[in-house]
Amino acid sequence: MNRTPVVVAARRTPIGNAGGALRRYTVDELAAPVLRAVLDGAGLDTVDDVVLGNVFGPGGNPARVAALRAGLGEFVPGVTVDRQCASGLAAIVMAATMIRAGEGEAYLAGGVESASTAPYRAWRTEPPAWYTRAPFAPKDIGDPEMGEAADLVAAEAGISRERQDSFAARSHARAVEAQCQGRFDAELVPLAGTDHDERPRKNFTAARLARFPPAFTPDGTTTAANSCGINDGAAAVLVVSEDVRRTLGLPGLRLVASATSALDPNRLGLGAVPAMRKVLDRTPDVVEFNEAFAGQALACLDAVGIDEHVVSPDGGAIALGHPWGASGAVLVVRLFSSLVGTGGCGLAALSAAGGVGVATLWEAVA
Repeated sequence: MNRTPVVVAARRTPIGNAGGALRRYTVDELAAPVLRAVLDGAGLDTVDDVVLGNVFGPGGNPARVAALRAGLGEFVPGVTVDRQCASGLAAIVMAATMIRAGEGEAYLAGGVESASTAPYRAWRTEPPAWYTRAPFAPKDIGDPEMGEAADLVAAEAGISRERQDSFAARSHARAVEAQCQGRFDAELVPLAGTDHDERPRKNFTAARLARFPPAFTPDGTTTAANSCGINDGAAAVLVVSEDVRRTLGLPGLRLVASATSALDPNRLGLGAVPAMRKVLDRTPDVVEFNEAFAGQALACLDAVGIDEHVVSPDGGAIALGHPWGASGAVLVVRLFSSLVGTGGCGLAALSAAGGVGVATLWEAVA
């Protein structure tokens, strides 16, 4: 019995801006059509479970709700994972681990986020204390805001403002070109009449980006333009055992290695670095690294010796958007589109709040 986990189908919604085209979709309404499209596309009738990452949703196990809404049947359970921005990739790794353990042979896994419909939150105090995000570390250790931490990481790594702006401009240019050439079309599940990502901008040059002021600290280099957006979207893959893949007769992406790491929460943007070092036993042909902030992403790439110019060949989160719980799964969908049919290996990795990171290495199989 061959229990090697392989992704044999991968789809995603267009990524919408918060308050944009997908603003009326709850997390289960975003995820359900993607789950259905992935399963139908692979020609499989059912799965053992659905594993979805989610960060800001309503609770109540959105994976189970989405599975029911997708018509997967009452006997498919569903489990929701929260590893913050790494949730979608962590969900895929979790599904792969269950296949290796022999708990099942087919899982729908990925992530979903609706910043537009996320509930308001308040601590039960008198009066209620409203808050916009959960604590990611005890205050005495340090729990900085994301942008502040990105500025710190960029400064310590010596990442210049000019380099960050060039990186961001390249991300937008690549995403716009990919849209124009239809390279996203096969992976998208249109919703609300929307069949394209909303965020990529034409003519977003480094010179134009240079005019943006620091967004988080007075002397920082992180701006609204060289950072990701706040977004809505869902992405999912079908992970099966190698035995099932052969039965289906489908090509796919075989999971070669995965790792999860953690470090100082004050430098949370570097969370993926130890994980990448664990899985990188070769030079990947394609790298998909989540671009939460240009400076933070560049610091991570420099730390592991990856050329910034090979990352996100069709644009990354700075251009496409960062639907938190879904972003890690979007990386795998992008690798699937790039590698299946052409061959090679690819890295998908990202850092997350609290100083956590997840990295995975994949190889195409015919």
